[in-house]
This record gives sequence, structure tokens and C-alpha cells, in this order.
Amino acid sequence: MSQIKILIVDDHQIVLDGLKLVLSSREGFEVLGEASNGLEVLDFLEKHKVDVVVLDINMPEMDGIKCAKKIKSLYPKIKVIILTMYAQKSFVEEIIKIGIDGCLLKNNTGKELTDAIARVHSGKSYYDQIQNFSKDDADHKEYSLSEREVEIIRKLGDGLTSAQISEALFISEHTVKTHRKNILKKLDIHSSSELIQYALNNGII
Repeated sequence: MSQIKILIVDDHQIVLDGLKLVLSSREGFEVLGEASNGLEVLDFLEKHKVDVVVLDINMPEMDGIKCAKKIKSLYPKIKVIILTMYAQKSFVEEIIKIGIDGCLLKNNTGKELTDAIARVHSGKSYYDQIQNFSKDDADHKEYSLSEREVEIIRKLGDGLTSAQISEALFISEHTVKTHRKNILKKLDIHSSSELIQYALNNGII
């Protein structure tokens, strides 16, 4: 039986090392390479024949969703599995629409991941954890974000800095920074990139 050739993608080396260890231990699997962002993925796929890409959502240069769309457009035969820390059903529905073959939470067991790879390689999909994903009532309303806070999140999603947001909303930069701190605290999120991903997953932007 031929090896299933896998590309693993994450911007944290410790995660890549863990994935490689888990996948290399399964007979019939070959970790052909690793990448830390979407641009590296596309460059790798130009040069190597890959069967399955295991793809993180949060990455620099090009996020996982944009990268997955590109893969499916350029290489429709390649199977794509998304790894995510976020568990909203609306997010799963979105990635099903663009043809992604499977989705697992990042806290999955190694066996779940290897089973998912084997299944998508055989032509099936893998969304077994969807019943554990929260419904869309876990959106921004649950956290009582104010209209101003939502507005600031949307400006951040447009790529604006705190200074630019202050100019656009006619408020001080200090006020913008205070709102940003409050937003992170309410959502229990610890970085701007996580905030943007949360906003994408929950339909805020």
C-alpha cells in the first residue's frame, strides 16, 4: 500500500513537532514536509505531490481559510483538514461550503487526527466532533459587547491601528486602547490575531 503523503502546517514549531511525532508513528503515513504559513504551503505544493494538508487556522502571511481556498482552487484532489481552537457550528458550516474535507479541534487525540486523515484520503469527510461544537448562541451577544466595541473590532478587522481608529471614530487613541483592553478581557482573548479570528468565526466582521 502506498504511503499517504502529508503536509503539516502551523506557525508554532512545538505544534509541528507534536504533529510530526503523532503522524510518523502511524503505518502508511509519511510527513512529507511542514510549513508555518499559507505562502509556504503554496510554494511547497508547487514542488511536491501531497495527498493531505493538515492546516492550522491562525497563521501569519495568509490565514488557514484563505490558504484552504487556494489549495482547493489550484489542487482540487488534495484533501484538507482544518485544526482549530474555535468551536462554533457556523464556522464549520462555512468551511464545508468551500470544500474543506475535515475539521478537528486542536485538543483532539492523536488517534482522532490519524483516523481523520485516513478517512478523508479515502474520499470521505471528517466532521465527527461537530456535535460537540457550540451553537451560535455563543456569539458576541453572550459577552455583552457594546456597539462601540463591535465597531472597534470591525475597524481592527479592516487593518486599522488604534491611532487610525481614533481618527475614524472621532475619539482619543487612549479611549480606543481602553476599549481594546476591555474587549480582550470580556472575551478572554489574549492577542489581536485571536480577536480577529473570533470576530470572523462569529460573524462580527
